Amino acid sequence: MNRSGFNGASFKNIMDNEQLNNGNIIENSEQGGLSRRGFLHGLGGAGAFLGMAGMAGNVSAAPKDADGKVIPGFEKTKDDPNAARGWRSVSDRKIKVGIAGYGLCKFGGAFFYQNHPNVDVVAATDLDSGRCAALAKAVGAKKTYPSCEEMIKDKSIEAIYIATDAPSHARLAIMALNHGKHVVSAVPAVFGFEAEDEAEKLFDAVKKSGMKYMMNETSMFHADLYSKRMQYQAGALGKILYSEGEYWHDFGPKGLPGYNPKNGKIDLNGWRKALPPMWYPTHATAYYVGVTGGRFSEVSGLGTTGTYAEYNKGDNQHKNPFGTEIAMFKTSEGGISRMGGSWDMKDAHGEKGRVYGEKPHDNKISGKRPPLPPSVKGGGHGGSHGQLTNNFIESILLDKKPIVDIGDALNMTLGGVIAHKSAMKGGEWMKIPQYDL
Repeated sequence: MNRSGFNGASFKNIMDNEQLNNGNIIENSEQGGLSRRGFLHGLGGAGAFLGMAGMAGNVSAAPKDADGKVIPGFEKTKDDPNAARGWRSVSDRKIKVGIAGYGLCKFGGAFFYQNHPNVDVVAATDLDSGRCAALAKAVGAKKTYPSCEEMIKDKSIEAIYIATDAPSHARLAIMALNHGKHVVSAVPAVFGFEAEDEAEKLFDAVKKSGMKYMMNETSMFHADLYSKRMQYQAGALGKILYSEGEYWHDFGPKGLPGYNPKNGKIDLNGWRKALPPMWYPTHATAYYVGVTGGRFSEVSGLGTTGTYAEYNKGDNQHKNPFGTEIAMFKTSEGGISRMGGSWDMKDAHGEKGRVYGEKPHDNKISGKRPPLPPSVKGGGHGGSHGQLTNNFIESILLDKKPIVDIGDALNMTLGGVIAHKSAMKGGEWMKIPQYDL
């Protein structure tokens, strides 16, 4: 199908200068369009796991799991007071945006579209009328719709931000693209047993429509990942020999709520119940694809039996026995990557990674992230929210590649999907479908 073709480590530890200097962790800044080879360098903030509005950096309002722990990425962080230094407006145009989804983490309002000088948020939607009204208030939308499908039909809307439940991302993105809308989607790009079929349809929709598609992987603008992206793009690291990425989040014995299509509520029987960790891989897999722009080509995955009752030895909605999964990938550069996800390991929390090349990290190369409009904050997931929004809007205004385009999104996501298939077959090596425009 080749179409071309935090164990208890805090964010502070992840950003530790010594680690950065040793090349262990990644920090990057996207500075304009990238060539196929060039964009290999950029890895950023860990993807959109849930959703939250204007809460970024506010621990008291941060979304929490069933055990009361703040969900990774929503820990309190300080906004960079110099984030707007050097910013220049690229256009006077305002993109008319519709936003869908205001669930557990209220992501629909958390990415500062309502604050961006080149955006007019004209519509909002959520399947729950109360959440829909709250989202509209949070983003200043004058129009609301009972569903994303109905909002997509609004001909005045130019771009759709999909912050809905993971199983709906691909279907809604395909519909929006087919209606001539630019699309930015929360992670993952595709989901579940239908992921490979969805990937084919999503890729075709992007290719045929000619519209911009971006996946909101927050790791891309983590300071560490973005720095390594800049190092790689400058040629400082040479070939990446080995990389690691991890997304550790102990859901606890109560689990983590998610949208439940059976009753329309966000509850403990939603899509996150017994979720295979490698169906939600992109916070980790970004630590290779996002840095280098390269691709995972083959994978062998293994899992450990979930320790909580919801896994029930695989007798659950996802037929998944694993609470923790580890994948070993072969890369397009001839290197190796180890990527992991876990919902049940103790003393494991957060999103982090390490990247090692043929040559050492060069401290003379700036890893500073791009300047933001003065009205836009960095926000959650290590200051990635505002960066992702600005990157997507500028990709439309400047007709350039978004930092996570369809090829990147599908490789980050399908790498995990195939890793889970491999784990279900005892670690059998399997090839990963390739998609690039």
